[in-house]
Amino acid sequence: MSAPAPAAVDERLAPASLLRTLLARPELGAVVGAAAVFVFFSFAADSFLQPSSLSTILYSASTIGIMAVPVALLMIGGEFDLSAGVMVTTSALFSSMFSYQLTANVWAGVGVSLLVTLAIGFFNGFMLTRTKLPSFIITLGTFLMLTGLNLGFTKLISGSVSTRSIADMEGFSSASALFASQWTFGPVTLKVTILWWLVLVAVATWVLLRTRAGNWIFAVGGGADAARAVGVPVVKTRIGLYMGVALCAWIAGQHILFSFDVVQSGEGVGNEFLYIIAAVIGGCLMTGGYGSAIGSAVGAFIFGMTSNGIVYAQWNPDWFKFFLGAMLLLATLLNAWVRKRAEAK
Repeated sequence: MSAPAPAAVDERLAPASLLRTLLARPELGAVVGAAAVFVFFSFAADSFLQPSSLSTILYSASTIGIMAVPVALLMIGGEFDLSAGVMVTTSALFSSMFSYQLTANVWAGVGVSLLVTLAIGFFNGFMLTRTKLPSFIITLGTFLMLTGLNLGFTKLISGSVSTRSIADMEGFSSASALFASQWTFGPVTLKVTILWWLVLVAVATWVLLRTRAGNWIFAVGGGADAARAVGVPVVKTRIGLYMGVALCAWIAGQHILFSFDVVQSGEGVGNEFLYIIAAVIGGCLMTGGYGSAIGSAVGAFIFGMTSNGIVYAQWNPDWFKFFLGAMLLLATLLNAWVRKRAEAK
């Protein structure tokens, strides 16, 4: 009598190899790229590895990374926000001008700015879901409106293209401690934006991997109609993602205001592309449904290393955009290759 055939093992329950696990991670290509950039500038620039230089790199990365995190989540959800850069400036302008014109405690301006910025994010999400227009068109319109509003409203209120200083107003020191403080450890100076950045990355990663909302984000990015068919609240998810971008824009805007006391109304134009580039370098697909918050942090770190490494190497900074574009193309190709390998495994 022949022995019974062994029961088939479900491949989903089989232990995955380390290589297969790594290939499944969206940020793998970004980590490899970050290591290559780090090694390259370590040899190309003598001062690159100095503690003071590394703290500057982290600060540059954090100012981009704070916004790259929600932009990455939005891209995973299959959408874009071209108004993210100027929204940061709008947030800072509202805080400053509201506090100065009403001679109020600066915390009043900070609170009003939060409400206004969240309203802008809600507007983007609401218009997207109601009109069914592409997010590119919706947020491009918002970008243009905010650009004009920032300049026109600032000139109308203050008579110039910048706000008045609020450094001597009540509440400034406490607000500055929250949004613009720094700590010095010997030759290293760490700014509070680095802490904000790490906290946002941790929270976003937890949301994506450990909550129902994270499943909704991936589902909406993978296919909104299919997600809606299985009960995913597509409208609420999209609006929530845009309001998440607005929340982080508010944080970044308050940092600018309380770091420099005044705000230039023309700032922020073009920064939205840096946020998207950091997310794409970090593994997010332009088509949605794939990516990670950790990857966006690695992408922002690559930006910080490149922007400062060129200076430390004493190269012409005019070449920075060339290197940034080259990294974007290489990262996109590497991410596509990694994903194909992961699917093949």
